[in-house]
Order: sequence, then C-alpha cells, then structure tokens
Amino acid sequence: MSNKFTEGEAYAPQRSLFNALGFTKEEMKKPLVGIVSSYNEIVPGHMNIDKIVEAVKLGVAMAGGTPVVFPAIAVCDGIAMGHVGMKYSLVTRDLIADSTECMALAHQFDALVMVPNCDKNVPGLLMAAARVNVPTVFVSGGPMLAGRVKGCKTSLSSMFEAVGSYAAGKITKEELDEFENKTCPTCGSCSGMYTANSMNCLTEVLGMGLQGNGTIPAVYSERIRLAKHAGMKVMELLEKNIRPRDILTEEAFENALTVDMALGCSTNSMLHLPAIAHEAGVDLNLEMANEISKRTPNLCHLAPAGHTYIEELNEAGGVYAVMNELNKKNLLHTDLITATGKTVAENIEGCVNKNPEVIRSIDNPYSQTGGIAVLKGNLAPDSGVVKRSAVAPEMLKMEGPARVFDCEEDAIKAIKGGDIKPGDVVVIRYEGPKGGPGMREMLNPTSAIMGMGLGSSVALITDGRFSGASRGACIGHVSPEAAVGGPIALVEEGDIIAIDIDANTLNVKVSDEELAKRKENWKPRTPKVTTGYLARYASLVTSGNRGAVLEIKE
Repeated sequence: MSNKFTEGEAYAPQRSLFNALGFTKEEMKKPLVGIVSSYNEIVPGHMNIDKIVEAVKLGVAMAGGTPVVFPAIAVCDGIAMGHVGMKYSLVTRDLIADSTECMALAHQFDALVMVPNCDKNVPGLLMAAARVNVPTVFVSGGPMLAGRVKGCKTSLSSMFEAVGSYAAGKITKEELDEFENKTCPTCGSCSGMYTANSMNCLTEVLGMGLQGNGTIPAVYSERIRLAKHAGMKVMELLEKNIRPRDILTEEAFENALTVDMALGCSTNSMLHLPAIAHEAGVDLNLEMANEISKRTPNLCHLAPAGHTYIEELNEAGGVYAVMNELNKKNLLHTDLITATGKTVAENIEGCVNKNPEVIRSIDNPYSQTGGIAVLKGNLAPDSGVVKRSAVAPEMLKMEGPARVFDCEEDAIKAIKGGDIKPGDVVVIRYEGPKGGPGMREMLNPTSAIMGMGLGSSVALITDGRFSGASRGACIGHVSPEAAVGGPIALVEEGDIIAIDIDANTLNVKVSDEELAKRKENWKPRTPKVTTGYLARYASLVTSGNRGAVLEIKE
C-alpha cells in the first residue's frame, strides 16, 4: 500500500513539500495516516492526549503506516458553564467536524485515527469520520478517576450540587472547599456517565472504537496500550477497506440507542446520535427511542443517577459486558462489522459481567424500561427529552404551576433566592439552538434545585439542554424552541404544566384556542447575538429534535 502522492511526476511538487517536512522516501511510500489530536491545556480531559497520540503514532508506524498529527479543538463544558462561554460549547461540534473534514480531504489521508475525549469533541469527530469515509479508528483520552470526599466517591455533579447546598446553608464554606479540592483528582473526562463518557462508550457500541475505549481510566497504562492497538488496527482496516459508513449503519445506531437506554447515558446523546447518523446518511427518528426503551431494561445507575462511576463500570467488564447482558434477550444486532475488523458478536463473546452491583443482570434491572424518555404533547409537539433513570419516582408524574424565565441567569437567581417552591415547574426558554444561540446546558439551575433540597418536588423544562451531570425531573430539547414561536414561548406564569414520563407526555393545561390567541400576539425576539460565529450558527441550525444539525436553507 502507498499514499496518493507516492508515484508520478505530477505529484513531484507535493513530494517536495513532504521533503520540507523532513519525510524520507521510505515514509512517503507508506500510507499516510492522519491522527486527529484534541490535546490542549485547558480541558482536564484533554491534557493527557499528547501521551495517547504518541502511542497511536507508534502503533501506526509499527503496522507500516506513516503517522501525521493535526489538531482539533475542544471546550471544557464545566469551565464554560454558567456564563456566556456555554453558548460556545455545542457550536464547536460542527466546527470540529468541518475543520477535520477540511484537513483530511485537503491532504488526502489514507486513514484516520481520531483522539477525542470531551463532550462535543467525540460527536464532532464521529461526524467528520462519516463525511470523510476513509478507514478510521477512535481512541479517547479516557475517564477521570472519582474523587473522594468524607470517605465517599464523588464527581463533578456533586460539586455543582454542593454549591446549591452551601447557598441553602446546608454545608459550611470549609465543606464546600473540601469538595472543590477533592472532586476532580486526575486528568480525564469527568468520572460519571456524563456526556463525554456517554459518547465514548457509545463509540464502542457503534463499532468505531476498540474494547475499553469508553471506560479505561485516563491514568491507567492500559489506555496507552489501547492507543497503540488503535494505531495498529487502523492499518488492518485500511488493508481490508473497512470504512466508517460500512460500520455506521441504521442497525448500528439502533444498537447505540439500546445500550444508551441500558447505561442511562446523558440526554445529550439524543442530540449527537441523530447528528452523526445524518452524516452517515441514516435518518434517525427520535421517536424510535421510546420503542427501544420499552424493550430495553436499565442496567446501570452511574453518577449522577447513582453512586457508581466509570472506573467501576470498567472493572465490571465495561461496555461489552453490558452488551452481553442485553444480548441474552437478543436486543442487539450482532452481525455488524466494526472497527475491530470483527462482528459485534465476535467482539462481545466471553465478556462477562463481573459485578452485578454495577451492571445489573438482564433479569434484575433497575427498571424494565430504558434510562431516557422522549416526551411529546402540546408543549413539545416535536419532542422533549428526559433522563428518566435520574428522576425520583414521585416525579415521574406531576402537575404544577409554571415559573417562567427567559434566560438561565434569571432562573438561577430565583432558585437561589428561595422564590421557587415545592410543586413548581421552572420553565427556562429562549435558550435553544437558535435562541441561545448555542443551546446552553442548564447544569447550574438543576444543581441549584438539588442543592436547595427541591429535587423531588420541582421540575425544570427548557428548550436548552442539560449536562450529563444534571439529575432530577429535567426535560430539555423542547422543540420547537421559543425563538421560532414554539409553544414553550407561549407559556405564562402560573399555567399548569402536566408531566407524565411513563406516558411520554408533556402538556400545558391551556386550551388550543387560548394558545392560538397567544400565538397571534407573539412576536419574534431580536437575536441575542448578531455578529461572529454564533450569528452564522443561529442562521443555519435546526431544532433539537433533529440533532441541532446545520442546514443550508433552500
């Protein structure tokens, strides 16, 4: 095998530039393997990626390829949380996909190894992989180890909730400081089943990463070995001409939704899976999520739903062990080809569940239905999404008066100020993909609700989205969003909102006639941002139920 530029006088100018890079003739004759490095010094989940990249380079070279590194950006959602920076989180997913596509096709790489880790970086590179469609393997930076506070394991969601507890006078400043100093003890993606770890685990399920991609801790040497194997494996895929679109089939996405339900992944997976599918030419209708949920038991209660962490999932057998449990009832498509060069069935064979306290057996699940529910009704005609595995049982069905806020900041002020009472339904709108713009995560409001002791009595509904660290009756991605005149824009203070998660419904108890009258009087708002990338993003982005993909208007 050789790369595009190896032979012929026509490519002599290109070879002269490879000479300028210090390439030998021997290197130029081998396949060019692009290694997309998401290393940076601002994201804890990415500060170790330089080590991963070096291991991948070695693996590629050992298997006969020429590794070439180029970068991808990444935002730390935790650092961006609670201020204008969060508007710039989701939007990077498409920047990452676009820039990687540009680099890969401009330089005609024969194969790619993607090295992502945190929230938007993973789906962005999966989208790029589907677009570019050359043999590709993923190896992430790996999860953080759990922190320890007062002898108990903890994670970032506990840190945010501790802020709410301090505001409510439930803990001291010294106790808050202890959380601050001990919650995030190592590099890696935050230690619960938040968005980063959800997407890294689902990368395994989709067949684009090797075993352990989602669960081997960042600080383990096993992660380095995995990276070397990823570099070797991509050369095998190149030889066999196995490409992302061969792997990212409709059945692969059904597998991903199934395991998503079993693991209790972040609601952000309901944004990212449709977007990845879109790039792979697969129409992923979110309504199928409820059908899959009906037949898929929830087997894991990882943080924030429970008190187990990714390191424990890893020790229990990881993603493949979960898949093996599901396969006992034939819930997966197992004949699909994957980036291992083998089928799903071959991959998961012999991967047993080593800890039924972390991964429940298929016959003893936390619930008979999956961890995520898609809701519809007159408040969300297109859909809304909730992580039902992180909802208190008494909150699965409730009615309460709407407390309406037109931005996150006003809602936080009211929650921390004691203005929100048990039984209230907090509505935060104009935070959707267009309205934000950028669809901010509402981790601060949900954490404040929990910290104030209102988690089992107050619901939150938004056209924005939630962090994977959010828990409680948090319904996001309400579509259509307020900025385009969706019903959430028409809700008034005191309207009774009816939530029934078991029935998959979300309604405001206002007549159709009254809603129609309010719609006639509704006027679009001046966009919050009118310049720069966010303005361009707002003009192209679609609704949350479609994955907030960018679409050129006809």
